Amino acid sequence: MTAPRVSIVTLGCKVNAYDSATIADRLRGAGCRIVAPAAPAEVVIINSCTVTDAADAEARRLAHRARRSNPRARIIVTGCWAQAKPAEVAGMDAVDHVIGLGRLERLVDTVLAVEPSRRVDVTPGRDLGRVPAFGARTFPGQTRAFLKVQEGCDLFCTFCIVPMARGRSRSLAPRTVLEELRALAERGFEEVVLTGVHLGGYGHDLRPATNLAELVAALAEQRLVPRLRLSSVDPHEVSPELLDAMRTGEGICPHLHVPLQAGDDGVLRRMRRRYGAALAMERLCMIRNALPDAQIGTDVLAGFPGEDDDAFERTATFLASSPVTYGHVFPYSARSGTTAAKMDAGVPLQVRRARAERLREICAARQAVFLSSFDGTEAEVLVERTRERASGRLRGYTRNYTRVRFEGPDALRGRRVAVRLTVRDGAQVTGRVLA
Repeated sequence: MTAPRVSIVTLGCKVNAYDSATIADRLRGAGCRIVAPAAPAEVVIINSCTVTDAADAEARRLAHRARRSNPRARIIVTGCWAQAKPAEVAGMDAVDHVIGLGRLERLVDTVLAVEPSRRVDVTPGRDLGRVPAFGARTFPGQTRAFLKVQEGCDLFCTFCIVPMARGRSRSLAPRTVLEELRALAERGFEEVVLTGVHLGGYGHDLRPATNLAELVAALAEQRLVPRLRLSSVDPHEVSPELLDAMRTGEGICPHLHVPLQAGDDGVLRRMRRRYGAALAMERLCMIRNALPDAQIGTDVLAGFPGEDDDAFERTATFLASSPVTYGHVFPYSARSGTTAAKMDAGVPLQVRRARAERLREICAARQAVFLSSFDGTEAEVLVERTRERASGRLRGYTRNYTRVRFEGPDALRGRRVAVRLTVRDGAQVTGRVLA
């Protein structure tokens, strides 16, 4: 077949978004035309997530919708669901091919071939090899780029299927990270986000071994991009060395996302997390002391099996008294195949939802207190390339990941500008561009 139109639908996390960008770049290089998810296409690629059973169901729904919208298209499912449950995915009439993770060349061949030879091509997750050096170089419409420096996970938290889907922890060599960062800088990106499935585990598998703090310090020394941001780092992996590298490094953004999941020791043990509540609080306070203006984000699961009222109250108290400034809170949702899905003492759905709502309110209050301290201050905003749809205003993020909206000409899009901040009701942050 001639080089086709390809639609890529992405579910899940930023790592999946990065993988989709890499796939798109590779297919463009092979002559394919990448079209919007709703556009007519000869090939539809669904880059799936499998973090919960609901994520599997969403990928299944999208596959059926793709078949209805493009009856003659070649439907390919890749990503974590394809990797974790290839037989289940292949059993769908709507799906033509199942391509696992780490099979970029096979995926491209399947897109381009007149009659692809294999319907299912999946390597077992724990056997997946090194992180491919070829990364995404194009992020259409975005001012920031993502750079995946680590893949896989060895932690095996009881609620998570990712170690089985993504495989063991593997890291991109520092020299290769530097080359990828330089390539993104040459393309004009003002900000690059270092990301990974388990970013805090970076470098432990390399020989000689290294770590995230050493990588951040080395990249900052090169000063290739104005802004370098980190994605998620678990509490026990927030080290004094990492914070020192962030505090002193040129261009390192004062922002960390630290997934707690809970603030109760019993729940954390059942989750098989590698820390207790006291250590988590210590590391959060360490961040605040080293980076006074930093946004500190977190993830929390409400209603994990065995979380009684007292355990929940301990998590709520932890959040309310912590330096956390925003949170992503989810009612616990079972993922079949995980240890947690087999646990007794499940929490009723309505209770999980009510607890999640209360934790969201606590996080919103923490955000309001934090943002209010910036009213009237000056900040650098990286302006996004698209305007806010409802108001038509420009929008962007400060170095500490505060979202700002303001009036201004199109010439500012994609640039870093100085803005005077105004904070209303502790949540709405607007700005005025300074001359």
